[in-house]
Amino acid sequence: MSETSTGRRPVTPDWDTVTPAELAAYVEAENRLRASVEAQAITGRPDPGAAIDWRTVALPGRDIRVRVHRPRAAGPGDVLPLVLHVHGGGFVGTAPQSDWVNSHLAAHLPAVVVSVDHRLLDRHTPLAAAADDGWDVLRHVLEHAAQWGVDPARAVLFGESCGGLICALAAIRARDAGLPLKAQVLVNPAVEVAGTMFDHPSMAQYADTPTLSVPVLRLFHRLAVPEGTDARALSPLHAGDLGGLAPALVAVPTHDPIADHGRRYAEALRAAGTPARLAEYPEAGHAFLSMPVLAPQAADARADILTFLRDALPA
Repeated sequence: MSETSTGRRPVTPDWDTVTPAELAAYVEAENRLRASVEAQAITGRPDPGAAIDWRTVALPGRDIRVRVHRPRAAGPGDVLPLVLHVHGGGFVGTAPQSDWVNSHLAAHLPAVVVSVDHRLLDRHTPLAAAADDGWDVLRHVLEHAAQWGVDPARAVLFGESCGGLICALAAIRARDAGLPLKAQVLVNPAVEVAGTMFDHPSMAQYADTPTLSVPVLRLFHRLAVPEGTDARALSPLHAGDLGGLAPALVAVPTHDPIADHGRRYAEALRAAGTPARLAEYPEAGHAFLSMPVLAPQAADARADILTFLRDALPA
């Protein structure tokens, strides 16, 4: 992106040596840009059929902002399915970067799409905290379904990249808690944070792409799983039991360092008896769904997601 009213895209730091102060400054500037109107030249214009508002969810010890997409055609008493969305990025990212797809789903499913602006990873906030944010917001909305205008019996998860990881973990927690979900959509999901996350062939083949590189993933790994953390417990790919989970659509852009994460996870879900569809998007890169103006494959993925969720959410 070029100069905008919100400022210029920040200089990319050296991911191997970035200091906490440098990372915080980068994240603040990058997220301000991603949330700007000017960024829609890349992230896409929201669907006019959806109204978009910010709300705050009060959770024990913290407040989490969520970006709510609701169909304009819905009446005040309408009860709609819930799509709980988690954006990508991990240590950077914000819900407005996904307005293009979320507003479309809200308008055309139709549904209430609640996008979680979870705590971002830093040296004080590991992946476990972000995962708790996604799970706790899901539970809060379902427990207060009438206040949100949603049907708790028609809820799905939808996550991208690190958000896909958070949603995959939430799907496992939902099964264990007896909370029924209708589906999960995982787009270029990073479903492994154990040391072996770097051992997949796609890591070497696409180690340095414009939207994701191995140095970025190394930083993500350092922030996600501090020393002493059980990384396998935060890695759905290594979950002991993947049976009985909500049916999954796993969307994988082929030119992505973590493409094999999604492929292997779809295989593992199917092997455990959980219905899982793998959809690959040739020549698309990581985060393609958040860049529809640059990645034409995003339109196909959005259509596939809409069809999958319509099938999973009968009236």
